[in-house]
Amino acid sequence: MHVFRTFIVPLMIALGLGLQSCSTAPMSPYQIDEQRSSIREMANDTLGQLYQQYPGARRQIERAAGYAVFSNFGLKVLFMGSATGEGIAVSRATRRETFMRMVELQPGYGFGVQRFRLVFVFETQQSLDQFMNSGWEFGANAMASAKTSTQQMGNQLGVSVSPGVLMYQLSDQGAIVGVSITGAKYYPDQNLN
Repeated sequence: MHVFRTFIVPLMIALGLGLQSCSTAPMSPYQIDEQRSSIREMANDTLGQLYQQYPGARRQIERAAGYAVFSNFGLKVLFMGSATGEGIAVSRATRRETFMRMVELQPGYGFGVQRFRLVFVFETQQSLDQFMNSGWEFGANAMASAKTSTQQMGNQLGVSVSPGVLMYQLSDQGAIVGVSITGAKYYPDQNLN
């Protein structure tokens, strides 16, 4: 166990931070436009999958102050893993788009690659503005709170991750999967905004 703490944990943290720093290399205007288009397309596809599986989610998003959609790629080796991703947050009132990045450390035993998508629904303008301008960090306490406040409404399943904020987590194929946001940080992408 001492070897794990001494070598594996720092290695996985370095891997997560390394993946994060690789994504901040300067981009050309063409690359920026391509990246924005790709993120918008991913967000539209994800919302389409969510609406197809849970039609009531469309009404929630239409009534909300805004929403955010992320595509995440995770790698887990033994007791630690990390995930990185990108996404977009949209204000329903102003149609303002903020492109975002995320990084997550995933403790727990496992091995393999995981792709999933997240949809956040912001019921209040205050929570949306905070997310779009400053980003968020989720620790273990936020995850424990989310697990105890799962909301089942009709045929849809969402998790309350903060007051006025609901989250859906989908597999790459569009199915709702278990929520995992422990150690996650979401922040505006300086290259794309």
